[in-house]
Amino acid sequence: MQLEIRPDPAEVGRARRWARSRLAGSGIGADEPLAETLILLVSELVTNAVVHTGCPAVLRLSLPGAAQDAATVRLEVADRSGRAPVPRCADGDATGGRGLALVDGLADRWGWCTEGGGKRIWCELDREADSQSAAAAYGSGSSAYEGLAYEAV
Repeated sequence: MQLEIRPDPAEVGRARRWARSRLAGSGIGADEPLAETLILLVSELVTNAVVHTGCPAVLRLSLPGAAQDAATVRLEVADRSGRAPVPRCADGDATGGRGLALVDGLADRWGWCTEGGGKRIWCELDREADSQSAAAAYGSGSSAYEGLAYEAV
């Protein structure tokens, strides 16, 4: 399932609402930690696409069926900008510049690749039968991106 995103910051809220509405049939409860993490990741990746590229984008979600206890949720945002994500250092008082650092900390896997004349940034969350929270794991391991903030441009 996918949603076309216009290059307008108001689209971020629409993308979050759309993603929440898709959770209902997937067996992921709105109050489940996985759902909260997924909505945060949608917000970060769509914000990067509309703010830093100025191009239309496409949000794609792959959600498990209602009968599955363990599955992978995949989120992708494709845009028409061929510019790669660029590391940014955000100081403690900065109000932005931490989006991809959050993705790195919260997602089980993430990456990006070129797609046509643009790029696709993706992340995955593993849904385990015991509903472990990805947010609880944030900061518990080391990351190649520790201490850096990233900006998708």
